[in-house]
Amino acid sequence: MSLTHVILSSGRSLALAELRLSSTYGGLLEGYPCAIVNDMKIKGLMKTAEKAFPRTPVHLIPPQREYPDQYAGAFGPVEVLPPVACVGAFHSTAVSPDHDPVLYRSFLTVVWFQATPRVPTDCTAEQPLRDLPWEDLAEDDEL
Repeated sequence: MSLTHVILSSGRSLALAELRLSSTYGGLLEGYPCAIVNDMKIKGLMKTAEKAFPRTPVHLIPPQREYPDQYAGAFGPVEVLPPVACVGAFHSTAVSPDHDPVLYRSFLTVVWFQATPRVPTDCTAEQPLRDLPWEDLAEDDEL
């Protein structure tokens, strides 16, 4: 049973099997949000996703980066990502038409950032998530 479903712009229905939410800057004890910190955060999330879901490909939806008018410190200008980091395990029907639709599913783990800690649904999924090129990124696996 899935947590929710997301309908892609292509019309494909995805089931969200698992979702991990975390504060983008939770645990940032020193420094400030900047490109270096954000790149390390993204790289860490990608590694976490790869370890948690080793049998599926992992895709990053590039986050929107904002540059508030604040003092630039030693590491460059302030750069802020959305406050909630997400890792979601999705599955759908098989990508390949050659695969038996009863025996195969397609899988993809997605890393993205969003403004609120809500579960994406058909109505609330942000456009970058709905625009996933599933057929190019997901892999089929036999159940």
